[in-house]
Amino acid sequence: MANLPRSLQQDLDQRYSIDYGRVLDSQLSVDGTRKMLIRFSNDPKASVEAVFIPEDHRGTLCVSSQIGCSLSCRFCHTGTQALYRNLTASEIVGQYMIAAWMAKDFPKTLNQRPNVSNIVFMGQGEPLYNFRNVSAAVKTLTDKDGIGMAPWRITISTSGVAPLIPKIASELNVGLAVSLHSANNDVRSEIMPINKTYPLSQLMSSCREFVKCASPQSQRITFEYVMLDGINDTDADANRLVDLIRDLPAHVNLIPFNPWPGSSYRSSDSARVLDFCNLVRNRGIHASVRTPRGDDILAACGQLKSSHDSKKSATTS
Repeated sequence: MANLPRSLQQDLDQRYSIDYGRVLDSQLSVDGTRKMLIRFSNDPKASVEAVFIPEDHRGTLCVSSQIGCSLSCRFCHTGTQALYRNLTASEIVGQYMIAAWMAKDFPKTLNQRPNVSNIVFMGQGEPLYNFRNVSAAVKTLTDKDGIGMAPWRITISTSGVAPLIPKIASELNVGLAVSLHSANNDVRSEIMPINKTYPLSQLMSSCREFVKCASPQSQRITFEYVMLDGINDTDADANRLVDLIRDLPAHVNLIPFNPWPGSSYRSSDSARVLDFCNLVRNRGIHASVRTPRGDDILAACGQLKSSHDSKKSATTS
């Protein structure tokens, strides 16, 4: 900004910096999915993944909220990575800025349709365990004088931090996705230890409070359900799922498990996934099967970071 006095320029340089983070690795899938490993603050441990998934009518960016994770969900690769720290609001927004620049959304032009049109907090970390910074990031992204993204285009996914779920609607007015994965308390506690703290009854009560507070555009809750062979994929599991969520505006997103090295789980086969989906639909709940994306670029959450860290360790040892 050459039109500012030099003394002010120097003062701004000393007090502030514009740093979205640095892309350490970027992998492009044959299906157009791009996965990025982004480092912040020149800290070798401070790197996270962000994934851009282009589709015909929208482009969705999956962002991380923490470096590592404390929840240890048995089927999640990020669960093998210890929590290092929370991301700041600027680091969360930085993931969007990097993806938007790469997608040629900047510089903006009048009436431009953005390529990065939607954001989901479904990357590394539990967003509600970093609610202050996630909240600040969402407010920046939706501010009409900032990015100006419509709130209904943003979804926060949680593993079930029940007390904070209503705030996603009352304070942020964005969408909610719940990583459910089982409607049986014993099974869910086994694969998701957070269920021991916030069991299904408490989780569903918070979901009902969310619906009461949510705007019409954001009321429907997405329940994510990874399909694990022999663990949560029987007809009885499907019926139990419907019984659990039938009083809520709900969509069930069935996710074939994406295997990663060291995992003890296998994905349900495609026929079982389809039968499960049809059973849920036939009982009146919207359901779909997530189309796998980026299978050729270490798509499972946390894999690219682990691969990068392993290569670095091998180089330095």
